Amino acid sequence: MRWTPGGKSRDVIDVRGQRAGGFGMRGAAPIGLGGLALLVILSLVTGQDFLSNVDPTGGGVPPSVGEGDVPPAATTPEEERLVKFVSFVLDDAQDTWTQILGNGYDRAKLVVFRDAVSSACGFAQAATGPFYCPGDRQIYIDLGFYDELQQRFRAGGDFAQAYVLAHEIGHHVQNVVGTEPKVRQAMRADPSSRNDLSVRMELQADCYAGVWGHSAARRDKLDPGDVEEGLTAAAAIGDDRIQRMGGGRVSPESFTHGSSADRMAWFRRGLESGDPKACDTFSGR
Repeated sequence: MRWTPGGKSRDVIDVRGQRAGGFGMRGAAPIGLGGLALLVILSLVTGQDFLSNVDPTGGGVPPSVGEGDVPPAATTPEEERLVKFVSFVLDDAQDTWTQILGNGYDRAKLVVFRDAVSSACGFAQAATGPFYCPGDRQIYIDLGFYDELQQRFRAGGDFAQAYVLAHEIGHHVQNVVGTEPKVRQAMRADPSSRNDLSVRMELQADCYAGVWGHSAARRDKLDPGDVEEGLTAAAAIGDDRIQRMGGGRVSPESFTHGSSADRMAWFRRGLESGDPKACDTFSGR
């Protein structure tokens, strides 16, 4: 991407210097990150909320991340450059959505953390990957995920990194325009529709990431090969590919994010149209 390194965005909350500490179950002894990881996996696999019983007072992570004094983190020039890059993408994408939605767009915050973090949606660790929490309207990312994206998923390049963040901003857009709460309500009303609706939400966020990519391209922010980097990243984190990497069989009925082909197709649709109205994944795929 063609970008000029600047300072840290005013919408970035940097808690890399915050100690994760331990976690405890309500009324039980504290559990470590290994136990927390097991609860995260169980919640994702079964659809039940095993994290609701975790007590934030069991360790050093506050109940929710917000503005406040956090000790500066030990860092490297490479990591600080990455902070500046995600700051650029965050600001550029949110400026784009402000132009599209006008005053109705409320900017999200990006929480940069290490190892583990607490949000209004519960606790998470770096292995969870980047996520958006509608409860506090914040995006969370451990920058180490980008190393995994390149090394494990073979999806390197700065536009691949930008796509990941733009996708999470897409979830914030869904929250702002009211799609997210409607979908959550539909999931509660019909639990059997949860996976299908989750896939449609994720594919729409991919399309919204493409809408920003279209804007960036029109403003000459993309280098040759950037679009291919983004499409490679979208394909790399498709449910079918992840299931194959895990050594299991591909089970479309268990998809929560969409196949590699679908993720690429909807990201491309946003890139080519630049129109959020083209991102209606709920009328059909």
